[in-house]
Parts: sequence; structure tokens; C-alpha cells
Amino acid sequence: MLICCKNRKRNSTKMGLLFRNAYFKPGRFRLLFRIVLSIAVLLSINSCKKKDSQDSIPNVPVDIYISLNLPQYSSLTGIGNSVLISGGVKGIIVYRKSQEEFSTFERSCPYDPLVNAAIVKVDSSGVIGVDSNCGSQFLLLDGSIIHGPATRQLKAYHNEYDAGSQTLYIHN
Repeated sequence: MLICCKNRKRNSTKMGLLFRNAYFKPGRFRLLFRIVLSIAVLLSINSCKKKDSQDSIPNVPVDIYISLNLPQYSSLTGIGNSVLISGGVKGIIVYRKSQEEFSTFERSCPYDPLVNAAIVKVDSSGVIGVDSNCGSQFLLLDGSIIHGPATRQLKAYHNEYDAGSQTLYIHN
């Protein structure tokens, strides 16, 4: 019994040395550790870079009621029409999608919202929003990108329409 234990101890010691020497030499472990650490640092640095500045659009409180019965909103009685109203950061685009649905978007261009001139305006077609500063174009039905350097769609606000009172509530 004593011999068996000595052999087992001797064999496990040999296996441990073999395993340690073959795979985990101190130099290899340090090199592997440095490579893994370098990759982790590079990934964390890359994740901090912003490809566009959507996150820079400030979150401001929006709590607006508009009555479609008022003259300044009369164009919203027709489907496919829009109005620009104050609110949000640089204003809000209100677009009528259907008899019961509206789209409401921030006018700050998501490509570079901190630039004062980066404001989305409705073009002559009435369906496309354009930032003349960077050239980005957006579909006002859903805020999606049609063209341009922007990689994110327009920032949307929630809205609720009450057909009975002809009131649109815009909020975030």
C-alpha cells in the first residue's frame, strides 16, 4: 500500500511537471496574459469612440398638446402633411401618416446634433426630412435614413391622437 501511494505521488508529480513545463511556462503565460490584456484594452477604447453623435442629443422633457382645430395646425388635417413646432431640442416635426396616425421627430440631425446648423427641415415633397448641413435625408413616415452620413434614424417622440377632440399629445 505504501508503495502504491509513493508511485501515485511520483506519477502525479511527473504529470504536474510535464503539464506545467509543456503548456504553462512562465514566459508563455506572461505573453498570453499581455496579449489578452492588450485586446481587452483595444476593444474598450474602440467601444468608446462614437461613429455619430446620437447619444449627444439631450433628453429634454417633452409634454405638448396641440389642437388640430387651430389655424396654425390646419395643414395636419390632410394625410401626408407636416408642421414644425417648438419643443424638444431644436423643434419637432409633426407628420400625419394616416387618418389616425402621426409621426413626431426631433429636428436635431442625429449625425451631428451639437452643430447649431444641423436642423432637419421638410423638403418640397413633404415626405422627406433633410439636413442641409451634412446632407442626410430621412423618411418622415418612420424616421429611417434615406441617404447621408447619418447612421441613425431621427429621434422619435411618442404621440397619442384623440380623434374626438382633434388633439395630439406629444411626449417622451
